[in-house]
Amino acid sequence: MPSITSQYLARFRRLDAGEGAPVLLPVTGAQRRFALVRAMDPAGRPDLVPMFFAFPRGTVDTDRLAAAANRLAALHPVLRSRPTVQRGTPALRLEQPRVPVVRLACAPGEDAAVVLRRALEEWDTQGAPLRLFLVPDGPEGTEEVLAVVLDHLACDGQSLARLADELGAAYDEGTGAEGPSPAEAEAELTAYRDAVLLQLAAEERAGSPEAMAYWGERLRTVREAAPAPGSVPLTPGTPPGGSATVTLPAPAGGVPFPQLLDACRAASAALYGSGPVVPIGYPWGGRPSGAAPVLGCFLNTVVFPSDTGQRPDPSATAEAWWDDLDQAATPFDAVVHAARAAGSGWSGRLDGLLTVEDARRHPPLCLTGVTGREIHIDGRAVRGPFAVSVTQGAELGLRMVWDRTVLPDLTAERAFAALADSLRTPAPTAG
Repeated sequence: MPSITSQYLARFRRLDAGEGAPVLLPVTGAQRRFALVRAMDPAGRPDLVPMFFAFPRGTVDTDRLAAAANRLAALHPVLRSRPTVQRGTPALRLEQPRVPVVRLACAPGEDAAVVLRRALEEWDTQGAPLRLFLVPDGPEGTEEVLAVVLDHLACDGQSLARLADELGAAYDEGTGAEGPSPAEAEAELTAYRDAVLLQLAAEERAGSPEAMAYWGERLRTVREAAPAPGSVPLTPGTPPGGSATVTLPAPAGGVPFPQLLDACRAASAALYGSGPVVPIGYPWGGRPSGAAPVLGCFLNTVVFPSDTGQRPDPSATAEAWWDDLDQAATPFDAVVHAARAAGSGWSGRLDGLLTVEDARRHPPLCLTGVTGREIHIDGRAVRGPFAVSVTQGAELGLRMVWDRTVLPDLTAERAFAALADSLRTPAPTAG
C-alpha cells in the first residue's frame, strides 16, 4: 500500500489550479501535523509562534515596520500563503503580501500582556500568517511591546532568529526601499517549492514498511492520559495558560537530550500517575540535501513514549532515542497511523511537548540601532496539556507552560518541580 506521503503527493499532483487561479504549494509532513491538530481542535484554534520585544516608547515607526514586513512577505512565499484544502488535499494558496501592523490601546487597568493575550485569542485563521502588534506598556506608557506573531504552519521556532534579523535589516532600509524584483520573487518561489518537494521525497522514503513496523512496535502501548481540554473550569478573569520558570547551573557541555526526555518522564508521572505510556513530542530533523534554506520547510515532530511507571535508565533512554533518530524523518501522520495499526488507541494528540534552544541563538530584534528586550507574555492559551522549553547555555533555563483547562495549577507546579529536580541531580553514570 502506498505511504501516506505517496498518497498525498499523488493527490496534490492531480490538483489543477487552472489558468489565472491562485498558485498552490504543497505542504510538508510537519505542516500537515499542524493542519491535523487544528482539525482536531473543537474551536479550530491555530498554533501560533510569537516573539515579544519591549522598546522605548517612540522607537517603532509602524509605517516603516509595515513596509519592512511586507518586503519580507513579498520575498518568502510562506509568509504570504494561506492554508487551504482542495478536494480533500491540504495545500498553501499563494496570495499578495498583506502583513498587518496593528497598534492596540490599553483600557484602564490593562497592561500590554492583557491586550496581547486578547489579540492572539482572536486570531483569524483566514488572515495573514505573519502579523505584528504594538501596545504601550510600562509606567505611564514609557515602553512599547512589539509582538511579531506567525502561524506555526508558516514557520517554526528554529527560524525565528533569521526572521528577526531580516525584519530588522528591512526596517533599517526605510519605507522607500524597493522590495524584491519579480525575478527575485520568482526564484525564491521556485526554491521554496523545490525544497518542499525534496522534503516530501525524503518523507516518502522514510515511510517505508520497515519504518512503519518500527514505529508501530515503539508506540503500540501509547495512550493519551491527559484530560480533554475544558475539563478544568476557569474562574472568570483567569488567564487560560499557566507558567513556571527556573534557572539552574548548567553542566559543562550542556544536558544530554535523553536526560531532558527523562526529565519530561518525571513531569509526566507527576501529572498522569505511575503506569501510563504517554506521547511526548519534540522537533527534530534536518533539511534535505540540496534544499535551499527557505522559510517554511521545517522540523518534523518526533514522538517519545514516556513510560511513567519505569524508573529512568539513562543508558536505556539514550539507546532507544538513538534508534528513534534513525526513523525521525517518518512524518507525524504516518507515525500515528503505524501506532494505531499496531493496536494503540492513540488519536495523535500529544500529552506534552519539549523544545530545546541554544542561548546563543536567541532572536534579538534591532530597529535602527535600538535592540528590543525580549520578554515573555504569560497566561496565553497553550496548545496541549503542557510544554517544556529548555535553553542551554552558561546556565540552564527551564520553562513550563500548561493549559489551565486541562491541568490545575497545583498539579502542574508539582510536575514542574519534578522536572527541575530531575535535572538538579547529576544523572547516574552508565555502566
